[in-house]
Amino acid sequence: MREIKLGMSTALSGPAADLGQNMYLGVRIGLAEQNTKGGIQGKKLRLVALDDGYEPVRTVPNIHGLIDQENVLAIIGNVGTPTAIAALPIVNDAKVLFFAPFSGAGGLRKNPPDRYIVNYRASYAQETSAMVEALIEQGGVKPEEVAFFTQWDSYGDAGYVGGVAALMQHGLSSPAAITHARYERNTLAVENALADILLAEPRPKAVIIVGAYAPSARFIHLARDAGIKALFLNVSFVGSSSLARELTEEPMAIHEFAQEGEAARNALTTFEIEHDETVDYSRGVIVTQVVPHPKDLLVPVVRDYHKALAEHAPGKPESFGSLEGYIAARIFIKALESLKEEPNRDNIVDALEKLGRFDIGTGHALYLDQQEHQASHEVWPTVFVDGEFVPFDWSQISSFLPR
Repeated sequence: MREIKLGMSTALSGPAADLGQNMYLGVRIGLAEQNTKGGIQGKKLRLVALDDGYEPVRTVPNIHGLIDQENVLAIIGNVGTPTAIAALPIVNDAKVLFFAPFSGAGGLRKNPPDRYIVNYRASYAQETSAMVEALIEQGGVKPEEVAFFTQWDSYGDAGYVGGVAALMQHGLSSPAAITHARYERNTLAVENALADILLAEPRPKAVIIVGAYAPSARFIHLARDAGIKALFLNVSFVGSSSLARELTEEPMAIHEFAQEGEAARNALTTFEIEHDETVDYSRGVIVTQVVPHPKDLLVPVVRDYHKALAEHAPGKPESFGSLEGYIAARIFIKALESLKEEPNRDNIVDALEKLGRFDIGTGHALYLDQQEHQASHEVWPTVFVDGEFVPFDWSQISSFLPR
């Protein structure tokens, strides 16, 4: 083996392309950084990335091709829950590591864990639980005053189930007591979901959003136009920089969204969005993160990330997504470096499980073993201020809630 080849099936095109491109960038610069140090056992690391457009039907042949034709050592950094769920039976059957997917879905976090599924990030249940706890305990919001806007698939369901479980623990009588509005994946058809929120009784003080950046931004934009003053809380998958761009730029980047089929095109033109200069579309928008802030140079791994960006992708802006990809690459490399024998599809899993408690400079200890296949459980809250998402403390959440 002259090189160590890793595979990725991700969204390099379509409405979630920013997420896939950022994750790809982060993994790529992490591998490039190691290659400048001589690689692993003298072998260079190479990433083969295939585009699935955030559609599971395209993920399946990609994963088969990476495993059977490209003969990759492992799959790393795939983006999305529905695409990950489609990949699971393939990687488990082939006994190939599926490492650090950009998803917090419970299906990737079984107990006991699948041997070949190893995660970096906190789960969606942990993200939504953090939101619910802050809303109720710090913000004084009643469980019935929380609503959900989610993508109608396994991703949206994962966030919703975790959030409802947290609400039930805080006194919610039944899931039927709150509003759950949904939209179809890879569309911007959010109007029916908005109508559900508008008709909700009592009027929600907070809406937990489990969606992609383009439809989530459209929903927030239209909700503000309709007079909804609720706090909007997004899970990390939304993509903070992309959401920020969609909320602040005029015109919104909906023209960049492309779909096939007349029905899909019609769904995007139900009515036109006009930016109202008198409405602050960005106020009261929170995103939970699963990595430190990418501008916080007090965090050692963030400093390393900035250096790798400058050297291997000059001109590319920092982002939460590419930082997550970089962290994933660093963990994977740490496991590779611990191997005394030549890496193979089985011993790389053993190497990850033997890491135990370890530190790569995130500010929090990470942990992996045979029973723990999720390295991090940390959730960092950020709020949109002056065109970007900045850190804040949950104790401040009441200042963002409608009065």
